[in-house]
Formats: sequence, C-alpha cells, structure tokens
Amino acid sequence: MQNLTFKMGGIHPDDKKISARSKVEILPLPEKVYVSMAQHLGAPANPVVAVGDQVKVGQVIAEPAGFISAYVHSPVSGTVKSIGPRADLAGNMVKHIEIEVSGDEWMEDIDRSTTLITKIPQDNAFILDRIKKCGVVGLGGATFPTHVKLAPPPGKKADCLILNGAECEPYLTSDNRIMIERSSEIIVGAAIMSRVLDNCPVVIAIEENKSEAIMIMSSALNSLAKTMPECGRIAIRVLKKKYPQGGEKQLIDAVMGRQVKSGGLPIDAGAVVQNVATSLAVYEAVQKNRPLITNVLTVTGDCLTVQHNYQFRIGVPLSFITEYAGGVPNEAAKIISGGPMMGKAIANLDATTVKGSSSILYLTREQTERRQETACIRCGRCASACPMGLEPYLLYKLSKVGDNAALEENAVQDCIECGCCLYSCPAGVPLLDLIRPAKGNVLRIIKSRK
Repeated sequence: MQNLTFKMGGIHPDDKKISARSKVEILPLPEKVYVSMAQHLGAPANPVVAVGDQVKVGQVIAEPAGFISAYVHSPVSGTVKSIGPRADLAGNMVKHIEIEVSGDEWMEDIDRSTTLITKIPQDNAFILDRIKKCGVVGLGGATFPTHVKLAPPPGKKADCLILNGAECEPYLTSDNRIMIERSSEIIVGAAIMSRVLDNCPVVIAIEENKSEAIMIMSSALNSLAKTMPECGRIAIRVLKKKYPQGGEKQLIDAVMGRQVKSGGLPIDAGAVVQNVATSLAVYEAVQKNRPLITNVLTVTGDCLTVQHNYQFRIGVPLSFITEYAGGVPNEAAKIISGGPMMGKAIANLDATTVKGSSSILYLTREQTERRQETACIRCGRCASACPMGLEPYLLYKLSKVGDNAALEENAVQDCIECGCCLYSCPAGVPLLDLIRPAKGNVLRIIKSRK
C-alpha cells in the first residue's frame, strides 16, 4: 500500500530525530511548581484555591472560565504559596498558582496502577464529562479543549477520526516514544473517542521514519483486536516523510482526500483530528480518572551530549529541566520550545512547563543564522512549497504596505505559519516575519465583523 501524503506543497528538511531511541525518563519534582492558568486555547481558568491551602496531586485548582476553557489540576501535593502574575516563556505576564512541594500525595479516586483497562463506558455523556473534568486538551500544539472537539455542532458528523502520529517537526520525538512505550493505551483512547463520535472509523497516521512505532502500534492493535471489537474500526496508515505532514488540513487531505475550505474547520470535511498524546490523555482520564498533569517533553540538540525524553509534571520550571539534563550547552545560541520550524524562542528559562510543552531544543549559532537577504528573484519557490496554496511573495508585499483588504482577499488568514516559504526562499527574504503579524491583524478584522 502506497504511503499517504498531502497533494499541495511541503518540504523535506532533515528530520534530525537524534533522541528517537532515548526512552522516557521520569523527571523528579522540584521544590516548587508554578501552574499557569492559560495553558489551553480560550479563556484562562479561574483559581478555586487560596494562599495557604493544602492540595493533593490531581486536585482541581482552577475551573474553566468559559465554553472554550479547561480545568487545571495540581500536579503536586503541597501548599499554595501565591497566586499572581508570572512571566511565561515569551515574557508575557500570566496568572500562575505557586505550590511548594511536600511529599507526593494523590487524590484517592485516581487509579495509579499500570493495569490496562479495555472495557469502555457505554455512556457518551459520562465519557465527555470525564474528559472535561480531567482538563484534557489537544497536545498537538493548539491545546484546544478535547471535550469540545469531540462534540461536533448540530448538523456536523465525523466520518473519520484521525490520530496524528506524524510528528513531522525535526528533532521532536516525544510522540514517537509514547507510541513505542504506551501503544495499547493510545489505541484504547482512540476507541473511546470513536465511541463518542458515533463509532466513526479511526486512522492512526504515522510518518514512515518511525518504523519502530509503526511496528509496535500495529502489533498492539492486532493483539487488542482479539478482545476489543472496537478495534475493528481502527487502522494504522503510514505517511510519507514530508513537512508539514502533521498539519490538520494536510492530514485530512492525505488520509481522506478531502479539502477544508478557507475559513472552515476539519469537521466541515467530516474529520476530527487528535494527537496521539491526546489519545493517551483521554485513556487516562476516562479509564483511570487521571487528570492531565503530565506530558512527555524532548530535550535535544546537535550540541547536546545526551538526548532525553522526559515525563514531566506541569508547572516545572524550564531551568530545573535544563539543569537536570546537564545544563545549557556552551554552543547553544538559542533555546526553542517546540521544533525549529514552528517553535518559539524561549526568552525566559524561569518559565514553566504547560500541558502542551513538547521540547527544549538547543540550536547553535550556525543553525540560527539567517542567509543574507537579497532581492526577490520571482522564482516562485515559496508558492510551490506552501501547503495551503498561498502566494507568500504576494502576501509579503501586501504585508509591507498594510493592505488588509487585499491580504484577506488573498487568504492570509489561511496561513498555518509552517515556515515552508521561508525555508525555500533562495533570496533569504524573511517572509513569515511580516506575514504572521499581518495574518493576526486580518483575523482581528474578520472577528470584529461577527
């Protein structure tokens, strides 16, 4: 069977999966954690604890502040020391709850055993409530509340649930490791999500450069199928190694051959896309009543002597992780949260992990230096590379002059900020530097009309 891919654009950077064989290690607890109230898409959560309160692992410490919002739970046991603003990794001031760690006492109703539970609850309302109450959000980057995504609006139906195991960004390997080490739980999580989506088919899509994950996930699926009839509607499909293969719209094109129209959502094309890490979190929430307080993060870079994949608890300072991993390498000129294509530079190592944290990536000066900008030679490579079919050279020119009407007409709002245009440009034109803020302006204008 031919490996799947999307039809339009894309690039082939070196995948640099140098931490792929590094097994997941449990990160120890620091003396204090700082839990952000804004670690999900939508309104920041509202604290429901006070300074001086004693909390346990898994206890609710903040509640959703709107329809698009999420519960936040304590990742540790200890004492609430303060509630107030603290700088995130970009330097923005965000409300955090500071907890002084004392022991590791968990809420009594959380199942901490490693026993695999394959019997799925029959009540869809119960499943969605568990996912909501456990604060599960999408772990592929957007951190959209999962219970909302699994409840399509009236008139919309999921024809396919796609589990994103592409992990197409160079260097990142956390999803690869959980597919290798937690394959059965991911598959049961997929079956749970299929159940609430009216038993729709599931495709677990994995990029071809993850051969061990493909083998182990396939073996786990075959084994579970002997006792779980739900596995009969789950299939594993292999994707070509191509960036940005893990983009929602690119996955839908690759797996279903359908296009999401400009301004549309995946459900408009009959698709729901979730990350494999989200599926693991759904399993733990529904089958174990375990809230989303941990995730797996890659610590990597060519200048790092030893590569790591750590299971961390939310709220751990990044500086604690870097020190535990041996310190920041002398050759590191920039530290990135996420991958080199779409990740964000870390301006503040005192910032803390959030639910969606995926990596600490060290890049050398040579890796971060941009080519000297020269005049655009009208080669069209940026347009050929764009997976959304846009014309980045035109959007760049329109961004320079601030022509918002023309930018909207040329669909700048559809840009997924993948960086394919910048990567492909032989003239070194900083296309995304202007297109990204211009897109934000146009989206604000579109929103103001509603």
